[in-house]
Amino acid sequence: MSWKKIYEKRLMSPEAIAAALPKEATIFASPAASFPLELINAITAAPTTEAVTMYSAMIMTQPDFLSPEQRGRLHYRCCFMGPLERMLLDRKDDITPFSVTFSRIHELVRHIGFDATILEVSPPDEHGYMSLGPSGTLLGHPALAASEKIYCQVNDQTPYIFGSQAHIHVSDVAGLCEVSRPCAELPATEPDAVDETIADLITARIPDGATLQLGIGKLADAIGDRLTDKKDLGIHTELLTPSMVRLHDMGVITGARKELHPGKIISAFGMGAARDYRFMHKNPVFEMYPAHYVNDPAIIGAHSNFVSINNALAVDLTGQVSSESIGFQQHSATGGQLDFVRGARLSKGGQSFIAMKSTSGSGDRRFSRIQTCLLPGTAVTTPRSDVQSIVTEYGIAELDHKTIPERVTALIAIAHPDFREELARDAVQAGLISAEALKDSQLAA
Repeated sequence: MSWKKIYEKRLMSPEAIAAALPKEATIFASPAASFPLELINAITAAPTTEAVTMYSAMIMTQPDFLSPEQRGRLHYRCCFMGPLERMLLDRKDDITPFSVTFSRIHELVRHIGFDATILEVSPPDEHGYMSLGPSGTLLGHPALAASEKIYCQVNDQTPYIFGSQAHIHVSDVAGLCEVSRPCAELPATEPDAVDETIADLITARIPDGATLQLGIGKLADAIGDRLTDKKDLGIHTELLTPSMVRLHDMGVITGARKELHPGKIISAFGMGAARDYRFMHKNPVFEMYPAHYVNDPAIIGAHSNFVSINNALAVDLTGQVSSESIGFQQHSATGGQLDFVRGARLSKGGQSFIAMKSTSGSGDRRFSRIQTCLLPGTAVTTPRSDVQSIVTEYGIAELDHKTIPERVTALIAIAHPDFREELARDAVQAGLISAEALKDSQLAA
């Protein structure tokens, strides 16, 4: 039977797919810009649904299960949080964040197993293969192999993307439905003066020919704006961001010096605006691979001059980094930061930067992000033994191969001036450094 006939035979309404699921199904839904919104809405609205457990990440559009009428019909287990997930955290019955490094996320899905995987995909190509879209490749085929059945929402506005484990054939799908709408877009961001200062410090350290990984947000945009005079940069990144697309279009990103996938932009998933999705569509320069490959430190380290840049919420005076929580208050998740920090360390000439503004909050509620010790309950995302460089708007603290007292003095030096005296006093009282050693280091500086 031809794939076209299989497609026609398996074409269903969203409601029919929902009715085919167990009443208390455990499902995986493709994340972020590939979230199958209409099909998930049909599942939670179905009269046959009692309580669905859904695994996904970074939902970019608000689904119906968040409405008061559907409360309790779906429990969302989230492996990485965006703004929408943070809004949900006070509803413990609706969302449970969990911690997993992206390079090992394929192990988690094999352990869990799903009644169904729910995908948003592109229309089939001439051979019957549908692309998993801008964000569906994050887990790749392990999520499909861990599922009893696979259902797809075919969106004719989903880009067709090349790469390994980035497609599924019509014959492997139990049911299909069709929608037509633009992929969810990231809101535009505008870096402020502090972001720009941090970006200046980091980009001065990036050599021509480096291969980059950038995090998401205003800092990544500010860094991208400052790389326009670089030559032959490469991209091997967990997340493709709009700044990378702009740099490619300007001829800054060529990948000419990459040892792996030369000339190619490699990513595990992508989010952006309509122009970024157009860039992804059937572009031979751009390929997506699952996170267990992209985030593998050995793969990252195989690139010379690899530069990893990530954000943090807080750092203690010994160099422990938290990018997930402030105390017990969850903000994000483990993600791929540690993968890229370790991968950059394996790279010949590699560098990893953990960047953050020196303070958070305002007025009486302002606090230093560089802290004597992390608040109880704070998750350590990157151990101090892996950290190379911490960056604030006041400079770069080089922590690699440093003693605890040397780390203390380096981090106090890049803390906000309003908090340095307090940090110094607390560090001495905690026994992290002697008063004499601290005074000597400050005099030397």
